[in-house]
Order: sequence, then structure tokens, then C-alpha cells
Amino acid sequence: MDDLPVIKTRRKGRSQTQSMLIPSEGMVAEALRAAPPGRLSDLAGLRRALAERHGADACCPVTTQRHLVRISQDGSAPFWRVVDPDRPFARRMAGGPDRIRERLAADH
Repeated sequence: MDDLPVIKTRRKGRSQTQSMLIPSEGMVAEALRAAPPGRLSDLAGLRRALAERHGADACCPVTTQRHLVRISQDGSAPFWRVVDPDRPFARRMAGGPDRIRERLAADH
């Protein structure tokens, strides 16, 4: 992976801070390819793994979701492995929940 991690410090509560990974699309795509085929993995788990891998406390959920939408449009990685078709976010993916279910069933 050639992407350098971008980690920003942000406030958490009144007196604490946390480091937030702003993942690149390549980082998200790589994590999707590593997810086990044929079953739905946890999107929050993917974000936790990315944060841990890059030494951050958390991974930006908004940026991750934006990358997932783009990845679903260009088909560059298996986004269906982490997007639950029964959640509202699945409607933002190219092809919607039905495509996610089809791809997950065909992903053996």
C-alpha cells in the first residue's frame, strides 16, 4: 500500500482528544479485499482494524462511507462484504440492497 495515513487530532469531550485516521480510498479497498468472502463482516470492525493498523484511536466514518459509495460505483473492491443490505446506508450503494445480497450470495 502506497498511501500514507493521514491522522488528525480532534477533541473528544471537554478535555480529551483522540487521533482520527482519515483513510484513503485505497486503504478502504485493501481492507475490503481482506474481508472474508461469502459472509457479511462488520463495517465498524473494518474501521477499528484500519485505525489500529495505522496507530489511530478511530477511523473517520464519514470518509469511509464516501469511499464505499465510490467503490460500489466503480466495482474496484468487494464492498458487499461490509455493507448490511438491511441498513439504510445500503440504498446509497450502486445497485442498492438487492445487488449487495446478490453479490454476497455469489461471493464464495
